[in-house]
Amino acid sequence: MSEIKSHEFDGFVERPLPSQRLYLFYGPDRGLVAERAAAIAAKTGIALDDPFSLIKLDGSDLSPGRLADEANALGLFGGGKLVWVRASGTEKALSEGLAYLAEEPPRDAFVIVEAGDLKKGTALRKIGETARSVLSVACYADDVKAINGLIDKELGAAGLRITPAAREALRDLLGADRLASRYEIAKLALYCRDEPVIDESHVLDIIGDASSTSVDDAVDAVLSGDMDRLMTSLRKVEASKTSMFLVLQSCLRQFQQLDILRAEMDAKRLGPSQVTATLGRGIHFRRKPLIEAALKTWGLPAIRRDLQRLQNAILQSRSRQTLEADIASQALIAIAFQAARQRSA
Repeated sequence: MSEIKSHEFDGFVERPLPSQRLYLFYGPDRGLVAERAAAIAAKTGIALDDPFSLIKLDGSDLSPGRLADEANALGLFGGGKLVWVRASGTEKALSEGLAYLAEEPPRDAFVIVEAGDLKKGTALRKIGETARSVLSVACYADDVKAINGLIDKELGAAGLRITPAAREALRDLLGADRLASRYEIAKLALYCRDEPVIDESHVLDIIGDASSTSVDDAVDAVLSGDMDRLMTSLRKVEASKTSMFLVLQSCLRQFQQLDILRAEMDAKRLGPSQVTATLGRGIHFRRKPLIEAALKTWGLPAIRRDLQRLQNAILQSRSRQTLEADIASQALIAIAFQAARQRSA
């Protein structure tokens, strides 16, 4: 049994890696899972920019025996390799593959598995907790000490100081996702780069509530085709335990409004600003530029196509609730991708 508790990891990663070549990272904080997996990957000595040395796999793509085959295959030019798997953790092929490798660990390869929140007794977690050849790392939401460490690290790297009151306010506003929290602190550092010290007003003005649902922000990111902003917003929604159904529902309402506005534009040959002036009186003035840009981007057929996509996603998410987050994310990303393409056309 080789298990690293969540609070022990920062000390562990500062030391040389132990003999184990198999690593399992799991927990509800997917941002922290990804960050810790990347920290170990960087310490393996494997060239992460070499496609012959780094093999990335998705759990859904694994077939029986593939994980073992990839781990034991010789590199094209020799040397070590890293097999990096991102999965939910429920895949049978993954647990069977890791169980096999736990019995016969690879000599020249490292295997890193990123999984979700594995319940006690699930096959993959059981392997990680019982096999001496597997190093298992639980990744749970940051506690006060960890959040303070993250604040110190990010602001220290930028050469910035923060008052005690501002630190407390920032700590209260950060959510449960490590990557989303790091993003928010980096944003604070960027905006305050010319300030002698960060005070509470800076935090409240710049960060707002990083752990709020961010539903509106996700909808705006879809409309503008901003993929980075969308992914950050979806992570915040997930971290706040808000149902993805609410994002789909809000996006559907927005596209229903676009449908009405665009139909009026086409029927009366109006411009976006003209139609929002007459039919868009309920739109907040700060959002009007976004809505008007969307009306320029989408024609009526495209709006109705994406309305149908959203309606289908809502129906699927209601009938298959265990896949709600995946169904919602897939639909929202697809629409945002089309928005980005249409804007660049």
